[in-house]
Amino acid sequence: QVQLVESGGGLVQAGGSLMLSCAASGIIFSSSSMAWYRQAPGKQRDLVAGITRDGSTNYADFVQGRFTISRDNFKNTMYLQMNSLKPEDTAVYYCNVHERPTMKIFWGQGTQVTVSS
Repeated sequence: QVQLVESGGGLVQAGGSLMLSCAASGIIFSSSSMAWYRQAPGKQRDLVAGITRDGSTNYADFVQGRFTISRDNFKNTMYLQMNSLKPEDTAVYYCNVHERPTMKIFWGQGTQVTVSS
């Protein structure tokens, strides 16, 4: 069974920080690319940050310099450290895995992040 479980969301004041976690099971974690996406009400799901199996990262312009994506292959867990949060960061944040070598894509159920002004 494939399972991706996000945690760490919550309510925070503007300028505050949160760290999200995505715990994976039932996948070939170490060879997979992973990413965080987010979706606000009435909007499309957007890429926030991605990380490859060798640790290369990429970030959306709207989080560059504020968010950091990382992974721990021994714990089968991906993280997103979010600093200097803004109200416009309010969204449901989703864990995404692109499994290799199967080329399958999996999604978590999401965790709510709410940033108040």
